[in-house]
Amino acid sequence: MICTDDAPAHAAPGQAASCGSAPPRIVMVSNRLPVVLERSNGGFEVRPGSGGLVTALAPVLRRWGGVWVGWTGVVTEDGVDTSGLVTDFSQTAGYELREVQLSTQDRDLFYQGYSNEIVWPLFHDLQSRCNFVPEYWTAYLHVKQSFAGAVEAVVRPGDFVFIQDYHLMGLGRRLRDGGLENRLAFFLHIPFPPPDIFCKLPWRDDVLSGLLAYDVIGFQTPRDLENFMDCVRKLIPRARRHRRRGVFVVEHAGHTAQVGAFPIGIDYDEFAVPARDAEVTARVKELRREMGTPQVLLGVDRLDYTKGITYRLRALELALKRYPEIHRQVTLFQVVIPSRQGVPEYQELQGQIERQVAQINGAFTQPGWVPIHYVFRSVERRELLAMYRTADVALVTPLKDGMNLVAKEYCACQVEGDGVLILSEFAGAAYQLGKHAVLVNPYDLDGAAEAVYRATQLTRAERRPAMRAMQRIIRREDIYWWVQRFFAACGVDVAMTTRAAREQAAS
Repeated sequence: MICTDDAPAHAAPGQAASCGSAPPRIVMVSNRLPVVLERSNGGFEVRPGSGGLVTALAPVLRRWGGVWVGWTGVVTEDGVDTSGLVTDFSQTAGYELREVQLSTQDRDLFYQGYSNEIVWPLFHDLQSRCNFVPEYWTAYLHVKQSFAGAVEAVVRPGDFVFIQDYHLMGLGRRLRDGGLENRLAFFLHIPFPPPDIFCKLPWRDDVLSGLLAYDVIGFQTPRDLENFMDCVRKLIPRARRHRRRGVFVVEHAGHTAQVGAFPIGIDYDEFAVPARDAEVTARVKELRREMGTPQVLLGVDRLDYTKGITYRLRALELALKRYPEIHRQVTLFQVVIPSRQGVPEYQELQGQIERQVAQINGAFTQPGWVPIHYVFRSVERRELLAMYRTADVALVTPLKDGMNLVAKEYCACQVEGDGVLILSEFAGAAYQLGKHAVLVNPYDLDGAAEAVYRATQLTRAERRPAMRAMQRIIRREDIYWWVQRFFAACGVDVAMTTRAAREQAAS
């Protein structure tokens, strides 16, 4: 049931607002606004962003009113006035966008430095890649102040403030210190590390106590939830902790926070329905002819060292050595989406991947058969859907991932229902799909190579039960299910069926 009254809701955290009162206005806060700015004719043009979060939350903001606060991705030194573009988009989006401006120094030290050279690798258990520069923390504090000012400029009494992801973990504490009494919630889209990893963060006490300033803290998996609670036990032993209705309750410094696991999903029909389109079907047939083998393996990854691409290629090479019977029978279609191309470490990773592909193809290519088709570019949506549907086996083998929605997108596009998902046990998706996917440890090259071989030997009939089971899970636990569960934990009733949400998104 969807509440429709116009009166503001004032439910306490953990208590859903009744249908006698409408949900509060929502203030969304994320590092980036849900728009993409592209250079055009010497200037910029704006287009809507994509992704499950935008798909699910934009209708909620439109229906009950709201503001989305974030950065456009353009730095002030570019000399471009983006305010007009943001204002124009707000009028068509049905909710307000409020821009936070960052300088080149902010971008370099906060976004590329603190966020992606410290938090990102540390939270993915890759502390050897961290660069603990004190100036990065100073820049983070400065940018946090900018975001706080933008939120304080738009928030009203009764608004629900929802802050996203690792870039802004401490924003809640800054808002509390500034006197904000609104309900505050935070969701971490990436993993949360165990204490022995987290404690390497020089500012660990500030980060952990800052998180406890929220009313609700959401993680992707029970593993991340347990890691967070272990850090609380170790670093804040005086905090009172207990479980209540499936979540942890932490009382610290006069404040109570609820902490739970809320695995994020996709809009299932956004992938499953267009995957059946005539154009996609025709492209699937073309891809089959182009690959030229009975079975197609697929990898789709953003260029990042956490995705395990180099380990995957080594496992495939081992499989080709050990199981010559799969020669000319399988082809890996590996797509790598460019990311952070100006960063030397990522340029080095790209070069390493390309050398591995060349080495494997040089060692195993035969007339009429190339074992790896490698693409380094962004892929337009119709092509991606066709790739997902074409693939007999998907290789989703990150070294660690908060969730990894590629796994779910692939399953949704399996129209024939007979694909195989080889999934890293360190991906968050393994908690939902692990009983039916082929789980692997991406560091175990022997095991991964054997998994590739076994997957290619399964018959269509043997594959279908597992894929159908995963599709049922992904359809049931979709992005709208995530929104409803998380908002309910925050005391905000936005009960909405998948169909109702899609209809609102299209209206």
